[in-house]
Amino acid sequence: MPVIKILPHPEYCPNGAEITAPAGTSICEALLDHKINIEHACDMSAACTTCHVIVREGFRSLNEMEETEEDLLDRAWGLEPDSRLSCQAFVAKQDLVIEIPRYTINHAKELH
Repeated sequence: MPVIKILPHPEYCPNGAEITAPAGTSICEALLDHKINIEHACDMSAACTTCHVIVREGFRSLNEMEETEEDLLDRAWGLEPDSRLSCQAFVAKQDLVIEIPRYTINHAKELH
């Protein structure tokens, strides 16, 4: 099974982590399955950008990005060439290294 290395994030994964996920699993599902509670305000329906991640290694192994995801990513904070919505990026056979951006546009969270 491919390994997903998550770089340290002060809120979601302070020490970083390494998890495994079967091919065909979305990055978001893999994180949630391993108790890394990344934001996913639209319940993984590709309707927001709160699950935005940056794929530092293994980007080319992921499924091709659809137009809907590309359009949504244009609204994400901290967008980089290797950004993906974790709910739309599916693990293949290659290991991944991902970074969870520090900020999102989840306005509901700002009230907490």
